[in-house]
Amino acid sequence: MLDPARLTALLTAISFAAGLNVYLTVAVLGLLGRFHVLQLPPGIAVLDHTWVIALAIALSVIEAVADKIPYFDLVWNALHTFIRIPAAALLAYQASSSLSPAEHALVTVIAAAIAAVAHTTKTSARVAVSASPEPVSNAVLSTSEDVVAAGITWLATVHPFVGAGLVVAALIVIVFLARRVMRGVRGFLAQLRGGLASSGDSPGSRPDVAGG
Repeated sequence: MLDPARLTALLTAISFAAGLNVYLTVAVLGLLGRFHVLQLPPGIAVLDHTWVIALAIALSVIEAVADKIPYFDLVWNALHTFIRIPAAALLAYQASSSLSPAEHALVTVIAAAIAAVAHTTKTSARVAVSASPEPVSNAVLSTSEDVVAAGITWLATVHPFVGAGLVVAALIVIVFLARRVMRGVRGFLAQLRGGLASSGDSPGSRPDVAGG
């Protein structure tokens, strides 16, 4: 049985992984539990059942294909907003049932928030990459996300604090970059509005109302 600190660290890491690829995260957790690398918390012990592992692997394969098709991957990721985030929250809720009610609720909310950040970052990156005319970058990005999801899940089961630390560092970088991007967008919009205003105020843009 994991102590509360290690359990929280584990859930922090796997919530981020689930936000990237929930099926692969569940498959890795199930396999690690099946081969006794990790003693799964009682609330998610069902993950090491054969049918759960088989279903998670099958869905992982489907996602691996769907996630590499330009533009279709945008629809796929949009739909998975309603799967990855709730699934991460459910995993955390079930796994943290041994904690106090307040801790139980807090861990569940934090897990959902972390998964939301990971999922939103992934979806935003896909929107940017889909504009590229060549398909290689899309496939590389998708494969990298899968590797990160599987790797952080495995790392968190062996070294939960290291896994959680990497996730926290990634979240800080994401928030920092998001703020810079938002400032850039606001600056661009301000310049655009200023340009339109200047154009509207120019003498040539006004009708001649002088009598003649």
